[in-house]
Amino acid sequence: MTRFRFVEDHQADYPVKRLCAVVEVSRSGFYAWKARPPAPRVVADEQLTLEIEEIYVDSRRTYGAPRVHGQLVRWGRHVGCKRVARLMRSQGWVGAHAPQKKRRRRRSDVSGLRDLVHRQFHAPRPNLRWVADITDFPTGEGPLHVAGIRDLCHKGIVGWSMAERQDAELVIDALVMALGRCEPDPEGCVHHSDKGTQYTATDFTAMATLAGLSVSFGSTGDCFDNAAIESFWSLLKREIAWIRGTIWFPTRDDAKLYLFEFIEVFYNRQRHQEGLNHMTPVEYAATFTTAGGQGGGAPLHCPQSSDGRLDETLPSTNSPSPEALPSSLRRTCRDNGQSVSDPALQERGKSGVNS
Repeated sequence: MTRFRFVEDHQADYPVKRLCAVVEVSRSGFYAWKARPPAPRVVADEQLTLEIEEIYVDSRRTYGAPRVHGQLVRWGRHVGCKRVARLMRSQGWVGAHAPQKKRRRRRSDVSGLRDLVHRQFHAPRPNLRWVADITDFPTGEGPLHVAGIRDLCHKGIVGWSMAERQDAELVIDALVMALGRCEPDPEGCVHHSDKGTQYTATDFTAMATLAGLSVSFGSTGDCFDNAAIESFWSLLKREIAWIRGTIWFPTRDDAKLYLFEFIEVFYNRQRHQEGLNHMTPVEYAATFTTAGGQGGGAPLHCPQSSDGRLDETLPSTNSPSPEALPSSLRRTCRDNGQSVSDPALQERGKSGVNS
């Protein structure tokens, strides 16, 4: 801040003569500075601030300087990230963040379940590696448990479900949604999770195996072995708390509606990610389709209406996937060795007929 700027900022509270004496400048010099037109740099900063504000508001006030800068570059504005950070700091705009937590000590792992990911949280193409986990949100009716599946290529959420109970049915419903909207890679798709009882349950592992997935598990008590999905839950809660002021909801239905909109509309389709060249997961997944569909299978299908907007007619159940199967039908599928992608089986699942 210049001395003249200091005088201008405080002239409403103190006499100009006294302020000029304190900062050792002349009154004539101050009034001459004040009468000058603003410098080109100042005018450019004011225009840039308006563009930054548009991006910041569209992000629901969650973007920090790096992601705002990335969007400006996509718009063709060649400015430095430090300049963006300076202008955001001057306006008091900060991205969503949370205090750093202390790292816990790692516990020994004596189980024989294999880890096929080994903390390599990336994939060269969609539907090659999925990571999954469960979290919960507090509501006035009790906790709402949310299961999610994230693709390690485009970082989008390909499957999720919500329920009052945290059981195997919850994670099975999320897997059914993922299989209904994405086709696993022909060379094999890995489903990676922690060793929670929901993921080690016979019902879940049998269904994943029938779908052609290779199940993988991180070591016991080590969140870093499943950091890709743990970081998503952290991001989800941090940005919801930043936007709403809290992650608490009055009812479970309120939480379901808000989470559906946040995941399917904002996160998958609107929220740009620096690691995806400042594209959204849907945009990044589409590059594999336009490139010839290398790797097989649909990368990330978001149900759309004829005008290209998100289809909001999905049933508001614990598992919004139209391909969700009743538990008795899944048991029949497992006993008969039938694939969950069988068209006849899907038709029976929709009609609710059990064999």
